[in-house]
This record gives sequence, structure tokens and C-alpha cells, in this order.
Amino acid sequence: MSEQGTKKSGGLSRRDFLKLMGAAGTGLAFAPFVPFGNFMPNPSQATLEKVKVILPDGTQANVKTFPINHSEVITYPSTGDPALDAEAFRKWQFIRLPQELGGDKQNVSSFRAYSMVCLHLWCLWKYWPEEGRKRGECPCHGSMYDPTTGTAFAGPASLQAAPSNTLAQLNFESDADGFLWVLPPTWGVNDNGVIGYGRFAS
Repeated sequence: MSEQGTKKSGGLSRRDFLKLMGAAGTGLAFAPFVPFGNFMPNPSQATLEKVKVILPDGTQANVKTFPINHSEVITYPSTGDPALDAEAFRKWQFIRLPQELGGDKQNVSSFRAYSMVCLHLWCLWKYWPEEGRKRGECPCHGSMYDPTTGTAFAGPASLQAAPSNTLAQLNFESDADGFLWVLPPTWGVNDNGVIGYGRFAS
């Protein structure tokens, strides 16, 4: 049979298909050695400073008004460029914990912010506040995250060795009026973590 006869309906020959699979396998084999952090906004490339926690409606989050057991998506570090700020690696689930987990305290201990990039295959997870859930869940492969620690407790991300089982996080402080500020993070596995890779749980 000629090579033309071995082509699939999409026009890819068996030989080209095998070459593609071989290239993909080689890429995966070397993936652990690629410095992905150089290509992500785990920015050694960004100037990080203390900034307001800005909610999607443009207001600054406040411990007195942000609802208990609620989350919003925030952007950090924000550049002011809509295209850059839409990147998944700049998106964080900003969570006020449920009451039973300390979310009723009128200070920063009620709040968490974790990178939305799931540690398994980089899908975007979200926080679910419903009774019986109250956890982070990734819709792609079912990884689930503890909202108090950011550590995966179910699904494929929970099977990964530390630090790749705990999400990168942001830290906060509040001012005298209760407004929340993001403190400058240190991007490293022993500190705030590495987006898409993780951190050692404290």
C-alpha cells in the first residue's frame, strides 16, 4: 500500500503521525528539566510591591464588607494591559473562609488567595461555597483543594509529591479601615510558591 493510502482522513500519514508522537514523547521526557518559571509571570520579571486587593467590580476588598464563605477572582500582578492581565498565571481565587473555618474573624486570617492554575495539568479551578463542598475543585480531572491550606486532598494533584500538591498563595495585610492589601510575594517553593508548580505547605 502506498504512503498516500495510509493517510488518515485528516491528511496525516502514518509516518508523520508516528513522528509527531515521538516528538511529543521526547518533549514530555525533558519537561521536568525545562525552566518553565522563566516563561510564567512568577515574576522575577515583574516589579512586585504592596498593592490593593482589587475586586472585579473595581473596589478594594475590605474585611468589614467582603462576604463570609465567598470568593472572587483577582489579578496579580496587574499590569494595566488587558491582554496580559487576562493570563491564567495572573489569576487568583480570593476566598473568605466559611465561618466554621475562621471566616468570621475581622482580620486577614479570614482570607486566602491561591493561584487558580491547577497543579495537575494547569486547568483553572474554582472555590465552591455550597454546604457539603466548601473547597476548591478543578473541573478537568477532579483535583480538590483545602481552602485553608491550598493543599490538594483528592484527585491527581493530591498524588503529586510536595511541593507540587500545594498551590502558590498570596499574603495580605489590612489597614486601620479594614481595607486589604497584597504583600509583595517571594516566588519560591519555601515561600509563596511557584505558580503552576507549587510550594511546601507551612
